[in-house]
Amino acid sequence: MDTTFLLNSSWVMLGAILVIFMLAGFIMLEAGSTRMKNAGHIAGKTIFTFGLASLVFWAIGFGFIFGDNANFFVGLSNFFYSGAELEGMDLSSSVFFVFQLAFAGIAITIALGGFAERAKLSVYLIFTLLFSAIVYPVVAHWIWGGGWLAEHGKQDFAGSTVVHLTGAMAALAATILLKPRIGKFNKDGSANNIYGHNQVYTALGVLILWVGWFGFNAGSTLSVEDGFFGFVALNTNLAAGAGAVAALIVSWMVMGKSDVPTMLNGALAGLVAITASCAFVDTWASVIIGLVAGVLVFYSVRFFEKRKIDDPIYALSVHGAAGIWGTLSTGFFATPELATVGKPGLFYGGGFEQLGVQFMGVAVSGLYAFIVSFIILAIAKNVMGGLRVTEEEEIMGLDLSEHGSYGYPEVFMAEENKRLSS
Repeated sequence: MDTTFLLNSSWVMLGAILVIFMLAGFIMLEAGSTRMKNAGHIAGKTIFTFGLASLVFWAIGFGFIFGDNANFFVGLSNFFYSGAELEGMDLSSSVFFVFQLAFAGIAITIALGGFAERAKLSVYLIFTLLFSAIVYPVVAHWIWGGGWLAEHGKQDFAGSTVVHLTGAMAALAATILLKPRIGKFNKDGSANNIYGHNQVYTALGVLILWVGWFGFNAGSTLSVEDGFFGFVALNTNLAAGAGAVAALIVSWMVMGKSDVPTMLNGALAGLVAITASCAFVDTWASVIIGLVAGVLVFYSVRFFEKRKIDDPIYALSVHGAAGIWGTLSTGFFATPELATVGKPGLFYGGGFEQLGVQFMGVAVSGLYAFIVSFIILAIAKNVMGGLRVTEEEEIMGLDLSEHGSYGYPEVFMAEENKRLSS
């Protein structure tokens, strides 16, 4: 067997493992950013929904994205993927499948962030099934599977649009239909801070995601030839660092305090933004992209809060706003040497053509993900008698109301015993 084939397969398999391990980062990030009474639920539903999304991706998702006999909308083969080798690949097709499956799992995890602390577990199930079947695969086919946006030269190397914006727009549909958590907003429209229960968990989650992102971006080279994956990793790290620094500074300047959650969101925003452009831009541009993302996420959080949109883990800002900026950034910064897809950006003599393609891709993909997700959830709301747990269950916490046990049993049982004895 060819050595290059084996090396490529090994590298992409490592990338898949890193991306799947990002779920651990999301568990820590989301659990730490929300309240203790929902921590076990958040951890459990992340594992459950990834398992369910894996089955859907195997059955139809992979075929819709990469199947032959494609129309302008989806592919039409390779359903219930058997592990057979596909033509034109310089690595194991099974490894490629697992790598792509990992991306689908991350997209649904981002989307479900908009459900946090108030949605029924049954809603997670229904939405995971349908998002993994008819939302994510369609956008992925358009851009990565040879669809109509790919034909226009849409640049999205590792998924600022395909994964992050798609997930964020689904999260937006959920936050609108679910409405804010109890106590988030006052009658006068002012917002209350609902603090996460463990900032250390949140920081550890961000670090795990940061490391996993090297699988996300550098793994998307699908090859070890020329060592280009190292350049992609370099750009990825520079953008993450710039995003963290920019977010910390802007929070310090505006609030008078260096806000830790803002800094963590800045690092993630830098990672999300560079995901589209990491293979198309020079290193200096990756720093600019990260700096802009760090500032953008700070103001985006405030924008959504002023409009009474309750986004517990900031999916709309981190993955949505930064995903849009990251996708558009290649229209400015893509170099003639690195633009293997599409054309150079505005700052390299390419004019507005590539920027226009990027904008079109953002608009169409974002609208599709939002509209279809909204329809799915609106129908589910009517059929299932609502998307949201009862007020009593929300106050009690989803650990107990949905699963019958606490994520932190010793803490809550001690409080209950203290209450009963008083």
